[in-house]
Amino acid sequence: MLNTNIVLNDSTILVTGAAGFIGSNFVKLLQREYPTAKVVGIDNMNDYYDVRLKEHRLQEIMRLASPTASSSGKDWTFVKGSIADRDLINSLFAEHQFDVVVNLAAQAGVRYSITNPDAYIESNLIGFYNILEACRHSSDKIANRKSPDCKYEGVRHLVYASSSSVYGSNKKVPYSTDDKVDNPVSLYAATKKSNELLAHAYSKLYDIPSTGLRFFTVYGPAGRPDMAYFGFTNKLVKGETIQIFNYGNCKRDFTYIDDIVEGVRRVMQHAPEKRTGEDGLPVPPYAVYNIGNSNPENLIDFVTILQEELLRAGVLPADYDFDSHKQLVPMQPGDVPVTYADTTALERDFGFRPSTTLRQGLRHFAEWYADFYNQAGEDKH
Repeated sequence: MLNTNIVLNDSTILVTGAAGFIGSNFVKLLQREYPTAKVVGIDNMNDYYDVRLKEHRLQEIMRLASPTASSSGKDWTFVKGSIADRDLINSLFAEHQFDVVVNLAAQAGVRYSITNPDAYIESNLIGFYNILEACRHSSDKIANRKSPDCKYEGVRHLVYASSSSVYGSNKKVPYSTDDKVDNPVSLYAATKKSNELLAHAYSKLYDIPSTGLRFFTVYGPAGRPDMAYFGFTNKLVKGETIQIFNYGNCKRDFTYIDDIVEGVRRVMQHAPEKRTGEDGLPVPPYAVYNIGNSNPENLIDFVTILQEELLRAGVLPADYDFDSHKQLVPMQPGDVPVTYADTTALERDFGFRPSTTLRQGLRHFAEWYADFYNQAGEDKH
């Protein structure tokens, strides 16, 4: 296992996409585990899906923040804004002098990238470029040192979200980070692969330690409504028909949110080591890991488990006729038949492998859904 070289307590940490599904859960983990860390979150709060769900996540964060915290407190500061706003990003880096940056902000979704490509270029490319540039200049002596006594040396580790989508239609499974990923089948996947390439270039040119994380089908309570498990539930509650793509023959490596954020926590505590090559230039302090459950589930089995847990939680009535609300349809553009994570490197370097079963995870989701929407009212469906 790799040794820890980043101490998170007393560090200043930037989390982009802090009101998002992964971002908000990660902030809550930091608040629970590292009470003396200063966490700054940024999110543009866009309406890709119901903003009220993002507001709910921020409220959950505030409940864990220090007693004196409002939108800005001793250990938690939230900024509403876009990482594509370069002036805003530069001002945040200058003000807070971040030790670690965790970039989880991105326009998500494969199918949405077909109809709304501009959003992906703005957030996933321009936004990520702004983060890289800010990390690059974080150690500038004049820009970032508030006094001669300041010991700040710049961002020590950039951790950023990639995606299993970069594997495209690779037929070799499980997917390994050693595989070639040169043939994306969606713009979303192309932007995520571009993030990895840009990070590698900046690591090489400017000796910035960076680690990319390829997430595999993340799910759980208060997740993204555009994901299958959430979208299916919304449709079933309304009595609508759900469409199961590729006639149910797709397989997905579903990864529970708690496993994802625990993986991020472990990875961020070890920045790739800085080394000098034989040419006297930096060897890129750069790494990429898969974070997945390593247990792909057939979509038909997934739907069956979801049905059972929705009944158990009382989201749907016991006599619900599922067969009349399911439709098997062909594969959609941008989709892939299987995702399957090889997590050997993650286990070797960090002693961690996601282990939450699909049934456990969907049970937590169904219970959350029943509680949240019962309190919120039918208007939020």
